Amino acid sequence: MSDAQAGSVDAFTELVQSYRHRLLRFLLSRCASYADAEDALQDTMISAFRYIRSYDSRWRFSTWLYRIAIRNAAKLRTPEVIEIGDLRDEESDPLLQCIADSETENLWVHARRLLTDEVFAAMWLRYAEDMSVKDISKTLDRSASWTKVNLLRGRRALDAELNSVTNESEAYG
Repeated sequence: MSDAQAGSVDAFTELVQSYRHRLLRFLLSRCASYADAEDALQDTMISAFRYIRSYDSRWRFSTWLYRIAIRNAAKLRTPEVIEIGDLRDEESDPLLQCIADSETENLWVHARRLLTDEVFAAMWLRYAEDMSVKDISKTLDRSASWTKVNLLRGRRALDAELNSVTNESEAYG
């Protein structure tokens, strides 16, 4: 970390390399297109490199990086939401193939449609990125209480939605 903060490009590259795919997955859930997600990722990496000296080591590096990503995604955000399945080009992008083949894809598509942006972000950071409530609170600039309450509300909303879909399909099945 100290080498990256001193301006070493190699140290910075090594530091952020492990976050690239996770950040791209996260940004895909917040951006209208794959191109927008890639742009937001690139802007995030540039901003992180530019402001690495301002990183506060009291917080996890991933928390700081996701905060930058959220801001960059918000700049590119358009009202249209595209399903991850519509973005598939499986032969040229193994990451999208993994996402498309995942059993959780439908859950995240439902969550994206059902939840507010902030609640969705909290849910994603908790369950897809395995962040702690403390780190999510810092990333989203919210209190720990807000984070806990909205994670619970998000789970309940998804549970209600998925149970109603299951009950409807059983009634017709």
